[in-house]
Amino acid sequence: MLKISEEEKKALKGRGIIMTNDGEHFVARVVSSNGVFTAEQLRALTDAAEKYGNGKLALTVRLTVEIQGVSYENIEPLAAAVEACGLVTGGTGSVVRPVVACKGTVCVHGLEDTQEFADELFREFYLGWHSVKLPHKFKIAVGGCPNNCVKPALHDFGVFGQSVPELHAGECKACGKCACVEKCPVKACSKGPDGKLVIDWDKCTNCGKCIPACHFGAVSEKQRGFAVYIGGIWGKTQRLGTRVPGIFSREEVRSMVEKALLLFREQGVTGERFGRTIDRVGADKFIEMLLADDVLARKEEILSEPKHTVGGASC
Repeated sequence: MLKISEEEKKALKGRGIIMTNDGEHFVARVVSSNGVFTAEQLRALTDAAEKYGNGKLALTVRLTVEIQGVSYENIEPLAAAVEACGLVTGGTGSVVRPVVACKGTVCVHGLEDTQEFADELFREFYLGWHSVKLPHKFKIAVGGCPNNCVKPALHDFGVFGQSVPELHAGECKACGKCACVEKCPVKACSKGPDGKLVIDWDKCTNCGKCIPACHFGAVSEKQRGFAVYIGGIWGKTQRLGTRVPGIFSREEVRSMVEKALLLFREQGVTGERFGRTIDRVGADKFIEMLLADDVLARKEEILSEPKHTVGGASC
């Protein structure tokens, strides 16, 4: 059994070097931008795993890669090898965690370039806010469409692409076989008594499938952007994220993430998940604060407060 202090274990864990259950070895968690590695980086990680670990690589649910079976004396050489290929170890602690994204960039259902946007959020909030301690971990997810493959509503801050349709009833030809009805995956489209297209807006998920389906232009895209959910939790306890009313642009989402982090740091209690902070403050009140701009004016003050130096799960 390796004999190192609890303080050193904690310090290593903060760097993404985590002791395994054998009490002797470590896994090194290598972080990328939303799971995207170059072929050169993957070759370098493979070489590092063979040289400094047991030759095994494991994928995590947050799209990081863990090099397994690392001995204590190989920690620093491994960290140097990871850094040399433009990557870092990390992804732990009461901070912004690595951003995850679905494959909306290349997926036939994708309404947004999820990889590009997630990379922007990764650089601004994972890298840029890495020294900012929060009450607990803060997870961000970017989805490309309402299919929710990356489960945005179960993250602290989750978004997914939206294509809002607009119905032009005067253009509808009451086709005997309506392509919009056939294409709608949630049965929000149907034919009315007069044979014309009807959309049940309560069922509509803004997937956009009906928009190109109509050959006569009866449906067009009214708005494109993101749906936003805040305060989702998937762990020992669960909480479905609260929907923020509206459809938002990239810039609006980016600003909202920053305000959410500031409010979490200001309003949260050490060890409390973001969703529990929202419940304690009140969801309507929290959304009101989130959509206002005054919190940004207090950014310097909020970040200068010596809060949340300890606490929150680090795994």
